[in-house]
Amino acid sequence: MTEILVPFEQEGTKAIVRSWLKQVGDTVQLNDPLVELETDKVTQEVPAPAAGVLIEILLGTDDEAVPGAVLGRLGAAVAHGIEDNGQAAQSGSAVLDRADTDTSRGDRIWSVTGALSPAVRRAVAQHAIDPATIDGTGRGGRLTRADVDDAVSRRAATTATLPAATIAQAPTPVAAPLPASKSGGSRDIPHDRMRLAIAENMLRSVNTAPHVTAVFEADFSAIMAHRRRHKEAYAREGANLTYTAYLIAASVAAMSAAPAINARWHDDRLELLHDINIGVGTALGDKGLIVPVVTRAQELSLLGIARRLDELVGRARDNLLAPADVRGGTFTISNHGVSGSLFAAPIIIAQPQSAILGVGKLEKRVVVREADGVDTIQIRPMAYVSLTIDHRVVDGHQTNGWLSKFVETLERWPLEA
Repeated sequence: MTEILVPFEQEGTKAIVRSWLKQVGDTVQLNDPLVELETDKVTQEVPAPAAGVLIEILLGTDDEAVPGAVLGRLGAAVAHGIEDNGQAAQSGSAVLDRADTDTSRGDRIWSVTGALSPAVRRAVAQHAIDPATIDGTGRGGRLTRADVDDAVSRRAATTATLPAATIAQAPTPVAAPLPASKSGGSRDIPHDRMRLAIAENMLRSVNTAPHVTAVFEADFSAIMAHRRRHKEAYAREGANLTYTAYLIAASVAAMSAAPAINARWHDDRLELLHDINIGVGTALGDKGLIVPVVTRAQELSLLGIARRLDELVGRARDNLLAPADVRGGTFTISNHGVSGSLFAAPIIIAQPQSAILGVGKLEKRVVVREADGVDTIQIRPMAYVSLTIDHRVVDGHQTNGWLSKFVETLERWPLEA
């Protein structure tokens, strides 16, 4: 027998068994995905440590999975009728489409084996929608959660335009909403694991660190001009040049003005970190957010940052991030302006980091600028930028020094760099 173990390295506060991809009695090959584990940061698949037959499941759906725990056991390959070359004696069954039923909740989950992420499977089950009717926009035509949400919205819009008589004759949805409470028109929505984990982390952070926020204003004219001149060249190099790439590069430059921003607080010391690993908050719709990390950003050019960022954000939205992609962040950027917010404070620090950058909505504003010694009124693309710090680690002087360097880097970006 071979034991299937929870990986000793995981990213997140705790792991929970999301679903088993194989059932007891199924034959598996070495490295076949067996079970999905979910943390507050990432969903990962545990591969088969050997070829054989799944003979026992010890941790089921929603069970907590601590590092090193035994998830289940595989029987010896030969003992269960698998050929010595590792191929199943009966082939073909592993690639068939199938409709699985999660008997613990009674939800019907439509799945093409290996094609749908856990978030997509949950969404199609919740809304009782057939994924075969949706065109995927993810990489390689993969179906994403956004694709399912769009399909649900279109279905709702179509229903809203139907005549009343037609709506009255429509069948009742499989996933009916929970009944309204007796006191009024409200309804209860149970928390999912990601929302609970986010809540736990946010509360822990504000209870751990005294948060203080400083706000500056940044003129994006220089980086917008640079982006216009170089976007196509970067695309030919396989990189989507976004404003976030500039924010990461400017954050790296600003660390020279206040190295303690890239540090960790300990009860007896301050740990200054050499590597600048910058996490970028990436929204996952109503499911919360995830923070992929651009590691060793201090060693990357703007092109290198853009490439790495494009890859990470794409995998995040397709729910394909590996644990290593969200591990080891030393600083975080929250680009909350992409959804319309001008300013947010405090943006809660991801422990054990010491600061987080917030970037508000980029918009044209009237500003006063000196030209040839004369004050002039100009229209410039401006955004509020904030730095929320752990006041145990740094004070206002370092905070403002960091923001000054950050803004200066953006506003003086060389056109040919």
